[in-house]
Amino acid sequence: MVRLPLTPEEVERGQRLGALLRRARGERSMLEVALDAHVSPETLRKIESGRVATPSFPTIAAIADVLGLSLDAVWADISRPEGEIAPARAGHRAREPLTA
Repeated sequence: MVRLPLTPEEVERGQRLGALLRRARGERSMLEVALDAHVSPETLRKIESGRVATPSFPTIAAIADVLGLSLDAVWADISRPEGEIAPARAGHRAREPLTA
């Protein structure tokens, strides 16, 4: 199966996802979060660095759960234009977009 190249929008969204997860992780180690989410530390590193711009839904769901982020909030934050990203708050469990 041939994978189509990512669009610039998908690449940018992947970079925003990585930044969001790094902010939400805060002082927690990448290893701790990865193990708690049952993903490899390498996978989390690639997602956080933007090298994996379109990670699988179960992977993001597991990481978001460990970080206390709702999937609605994650989607709202990564779908915003670059200048409008709200900071992630670890432990946030509201089912609404994150606000500054």
